[in-house]
Amino acid sequence: MAFFKKKLKHKAMAFTKNKVFFLLLLQLVIYSSCAQSTFTKLVWSDEFSKPGLPDSLKWGYDKGRGCPDNCGWGNNELQFYTHERKENARVENGHLIIEARKEIYADAQYTSARLVSKNKGDWKYGRIEAKAMLPAGTGMWPAIWMLPTKWEYGGWPKSGEIDIMENVGYWPDSALGTVHTNAYNGMLGTQKTNGLNITDLSKAFHVNAIEWTPDMISFFIDNVKYNEFKNDHKGVDEWPFDKEFHLLMNVAVGGNWGGKFGVDDKIFPQKLTIDYVRVYQ
Repeated sequence: MAFFKKKLKHKAMAFTKNKVFFLLLLQLVIYSSCAQSTFTKLVWSDEFSKPGLPDSLKWGYDKGRGCPDNCGWGNNELQFYTHERKENARVENGHLIIEARKEIYADAQYTSARLVSKNKGDWKYGRIEAKAMLPAGTGMWPAIWMLPTKWEYGGWPKSGEIDIMENVGYWPDSALGTVHTNAYNGMLGTQKTNGLNITDLSKAFHVNAIEWTPDMISFFIDNVKYNEFKNDHKGVDEWPFDKEFHLLMNVAVGGNWGGKFGVDDKIFPQKLTIDYVRVYQ
């Protein structure tokens, strides 16, 4: 009888373990599945079909080095962001090219471009996606990201930041999605971040996206969900994401994160290539 009870107990434990494993596996599948988006209406896009400079009706530029108030763009970056200069930002062969170059320009040793949709494309909630192929090499720091248009809750990080995709050249196989707020940010080391390991980021195009609702920001690469940040309804220190944000796309050189292991000058020029940008609501 005791042996029979022991066998039953063993079977019950095995069943419980199998059930727990199945539920964990199911949860992982649900979390990383190719979920159907709730945002289906295309409200803004750039397919980069017209050669030349980027469309001025859709894109502006951040210029210079961020000086005098924010030299190095707050991260000790080394590049000078140019304005309407084809060597650094152009449309060719159906793609937007943002090119980082090793050259003396003004007071910098490198040039690049940072395109912004501010006051030309500003959104609250939706699916924002960009199909991109990344630069490669130590010192590169490409990003597709979002900032608040009006900074209504105060300067960074109080009004928030959404990093749809970031990569650093010394970590070539990783693409990360991150949220910064007053409570959770890089200065404190509490930013909410996660990433995917993808081995061909600089050789093939991948679709980087967020889906942003009043309750959650979800991050995707090629429709695989890999990160989410939930609104816990505690206040704006945790969730400032109820205002309009705009898009930024750039290639930084060096900096606190991108330049952690220096800059390899032999890699230049390097390109962030964008196939399209689309916004759905």
